[in-house]
Amino acid sequence: MVYNKITIGIKLVYNYMDIKKVILRLLEEKKRVRTRDIIVALKNQYSRQYINRILNSLIQEGRIVKVGETISTFYVLAGQKDEAQAEAGNKIKLRLSNSGLKEHEVLDDINRRLPFIVKAKENIRSIFDYAFSEMLNNAIEHSRSQFIEIEVMKEDKSLCFVVNDFGVGVFKNVMKKRGLKSELEAIQDLLKGKTTTEPHAHSGEGIFFTSKIADVFVLESFESSLRIDNRIPDVFIEELPRVKKGTKVTFKIALDTKKHLSDVFKDYSADPNEPDFDKTKVQIKLYTMGTIYVSRSQARRVLTGLEKFRHIVLDYDKVPTVGQAFVDEIYRVFQSKHPSITIESVNTNEAVKFMIDRVEKPGRGK
Repeated sequence: MVYNKITIGIKLVYNYMDIKKVILRLLEEKKRVRTRDIIVALKNQYSRQYINRILNSLIQEGRIVKVGETISTFYVLAGQKDEAQAEAGNKIKLRLSNSGLKEHEVLDDINRRLPFIVKAKENIRSIFDYAFSEMLNNAIEHSRSQFIEIEVMKEDKSLCFVVNDFGVGVFKNVMKKRGLKSELEAIQDLLKGKTTTEPHAHSGEGIFFTSKIADVFVLESFESSLRIDNRIPDVFIEELPRVKKGTKVTFKIALDTKKHLSDVFKDYSADPNEPDFDKTKVQIKLYTMGTIYVSRSQARRVLTGLEKFRHIVLDYDKVPTVGQAFVDEIYRVFQSKHPSITIESVNTNEAVKFMIDRVEKPGRGK
């Protein structure tokens, strides 16, 4: 397509009708555009006000349609109105300035714009309100990121959200504040719960409980990805193919789930009648040295921070064997220092159970 242009120096000036053609061409190619997309396509030669005036003219002519409100507004060709409006009612994506940002105000705005959340069952609404608020609050207060991107959507039969910042990064932040050696150690501590970089202001429960209530929960930061799939259930720690500045949180929950937030809280309370977060579960496979769990140093990494709990569940799923020093540090040394703490071992094979029994049975664990 050839446009009529007047060349002034190196500046290209499109006439009014040709700008309309540029907008329509962009819509044919991209299906939807925002005002900013048009300004960029025209080499930043025109003001937002001028472009909006032309967009309003196209709307009046019945050639395009405006979908959404304020900063989430976009435009589509008139024939795509129904599809775009349906999708707009199931998805929202925002880039927010992290200056005076309040998570409850963002949450109220999302609930207003996405009717399917308001119409969801009470257990879904409470899960979403809690998980989204906790993850956005973490980004607001800990990331030191100038901007935070959020996305909420209905995907197939699931409710999903993403909170993405460009700040210090959750794993690096925990490493620095707790004097840890690697992102892996930071992940290990986060999975235990009660890990926070600001203990006077936060309990460190947000990531822990959000990861437990989700069907799928993913944390991506710098070189590492932590993926928790509670449908299997399993935990995966991987290297990212490219560095992610800041932290990206992805959360997914089925819209027909029977989960209740209160049940998850009860699962991590040693006494179901007391609403204390005093029980935790540790995946031993995340503390491997090669494929063997043998050393006292490994056991001490497992035990770091666990003195805060009354009931500790050690999960030995996919752990083939453990060494004498490893189990002695946990079941004799730590237990003797903290006799009021209950240590429960689950998913042990015969070899692991044999080693634990040698320490736990009087006269055999030395």
